[in-house]
Amino acid sequence: MPENYYTLSLTERLYTNRSDIPSITHLDFSARVQTVHKITNERYWKLINKFKEKTGYGIIVNTSFNVRGEPIVCTPEDSYRCFMRTEMDYLMINDFLFSKKEQPAWKETPDEWKKVFSLD
Repeated sequence: MPENYYTLSLTERLYTNRSDIPSITHLDFSARVQTVHKITNERYWKLINKFKEKTGYGIIVNTSFNVRGEPIVCTPEDSYRCFMRTEMDYLMINDFLFSKKEQPAWKETPDEWKKVFSLD
């Protein structure tokens, strides 16, 4: 943490590098970590372990699945639409892994979806 961190503006604090995993690190340098055990959820544990083998990080970000202003996705169709409208690289639904690079071109322009839902 920089010595002057608490004297920085909120925007400056927001863009301060807080960790090498910024998507899970809060402004106060904390994280809300949850653990997964092989005994209680072997399938998810294997996924996290495989991710760790590939990246060096045994972490999966688990968050609500939506973008600002949109309702949380409820169906596979909602999931795919959100995936294609955002900068996500991969989407996994049950046993199916979708790579954005392997999907047909999305018909909407990148910001067109923002016209459907107003931001809060």
